[in-house]
Amino acid sequence: MGRAKQAGAQKSARTRDVQFDESDKRSGKSGQGPRWPDLSAKANLSPVLHKDWQLFTVPGYLTRGECIAFIEQAHVLGFKHVSSKGPEAGEAFRDNESASTVDPALAQRLWDGGLASIFERQVPAVGGRRAVGLDPHIRFYCYNPGQRFDKHIDVSIPHGRGKRTEYTLLVYLSGGPASATKGLPPLEGGETAFYDEQDNIVAEIAPRAGTALLHIHGNRCMGHEARAVTAGTKFVLRSDVVFSES
Repeated sequence: MGRAKQAGAQKSARTRDVQFDESDKRSGKSGQGPRWPDLSAKANLSPVLHKDWQLFTVPGYLTRGECIAFIEQAHVLGFKHVSSKGPEAGEAFRDNESASTVDPALAQRLWDGGLASIFERQVPAVGGRRAVGLDPHIRFYCYNPGQRFDKHIDVSIPHGRGKRTEYTLLVYLSGGPASATKGLPPLEGGETAFYDEQDNIVAEIAPRAGTALLHIHGNRCMGHEARAVTAGTKFVLRSDVVFSES
């Protein structure tokens, strides 16, 4: 695929990604409220940089028990299949299951669990803005064997009053030696791969239960893909980090 085509596909992926987010907001089952786990504050989290502060992971952000609880409660929300029109329509191929909720209290709980101190003390400002919390739109993704999300970019979402999202947050809920996926084969595949503008691989992050992955998005977003799961089930929690001018 040529550079011009690739850029065009990325632009379409941006638009389509927002449309998915809007539909995800309606995926929950009415009348059934999940009971989110109480999250313990992690005092000694150590970010691992994969491309400066543009891409980093935080091992141990959630415990195995917290991962299991999130998977169980995501099923209470109810997963629905999401897809795209595909490359022929200029959209990144997408095939996975999704559930979501808009929950400011849960967003605050996740933020206070260790991300707040990392962004306040270590992550540089973006465009003069500093991180102030998480988007309350919390999404859960499930990838079964064969499912994937091809290379795309994530958009920056305005939140009004000088606020907008600047980072994507992905928290792996399964994978690794202490996988939280019960009654299923160990997770294989499902890596998140990042690419530079020349389509060279920058990093390949294997899912590991409890690890948070954060990458800058918007105009500086690297193309990235969720590779196909080959065994087991991949569960991911998704939100975005909101930045403010003040």
